[in-house]
Amino acid sequence: MNATGKFAGFTVGLVVIFGAALALGSVAGPDVAEPAAHTAEDDGHGAAGHGAAADPTPGGLTPTADGYTLALASDQVTAGAAVPVQFRITNPSGVPVTDYTVEHEKLLHLIVVRRDLAGFQHVHPTLDATGTWSVPLDLTRGGDYRVFADFTPAGGEGVTLGTDLRVAGTYDPQELPAPAPTATVDGYTVTLDGTLRPGETSNVTLSVSRDGQPVTDLQPYLGAYGHLVALRTTDLGYLHVHPDGHPGDGVTAAGPGIDFAVTAPGAGDYRLFLDFQHAGAVHTAEFTATAGPEEK
Repeated sequence: MNATGKFAGFTVGLVVIFGAALALGSVAGPDVAEPAAHTAEDDGHGAAGHGAAADPTPGGLTPTADGYTLALASDQVTAGAAVPVQFRITNPSGVPVTDYTVEHEKLLHLIVVRRDLAGFQHVHPTLDATGTWSVPLDLTRGGDYRVFADFTPAGGEGVTLGTDLRVAGTYDPQELPAPAPTATVDGYTVTLDGTLRPGETSNVTLSVSRDGQPVTDLQPYLGAYGHLVALRTTDLGYLHVHPDGHPGDGVTAAGPGIDFAVTAPGAGDYRLFLDFQHAGAVHTAEFTATAGPEEK
């Protein structure tokens, strides 16, 4: 597949917008070698991310929110191990965004998962001066995928947008794994302690062990000891949750437990994806959890 050729058509449609924006001086390419200077005071989405208790509505349900739009260069690709994907974020004026606030050490977090909740990826695309993001994705398995862009425009609030990407290839739909308190990944065992309560903030702890021994030397990854993405299985509503505390604050332990405050927006099943780093490698543990019926 020639991703550059496909993106050419996408670019032509925005030439007039780019020309007007350049004349007004409103499009300025960022120094992509170094993150933009706008850095959030707390370096991120807060302890509960975009899904904080103050607003339990999940993000990523639409490609447009708060005036910002996620536009893929192509919404259909062919299955492959490193498929190039490009996209832009446009602002309320329709102009590609080029200036972002650094959140957890990155300008934008891209979450990709197939609609049956297989093939989860958390990656960080590169940005060019025109506002085009580029990233290779592991799309070896065909099917319909959901792409989430989690970002904060400079001077604005955090936004999560979601859109669909169709991957042509062999489709092997997977059943949703049953809820379980433990998950294994790359020789690690991760235990989930806590219960999701619909419409409320629930405190959950994910504890990491290896060979039966607790891991007490987790390494910071993107400014935290763990990152948790929760997806509602019915519509893939998105919650990006960050843990309590910060590495190096003199209080937060480097494992085995990572504490999170999670607000499930409603009853039902959720798929949880925990990213953590140990011994120089990032691992992702996956769980299914159920938020019980809302109490009346």
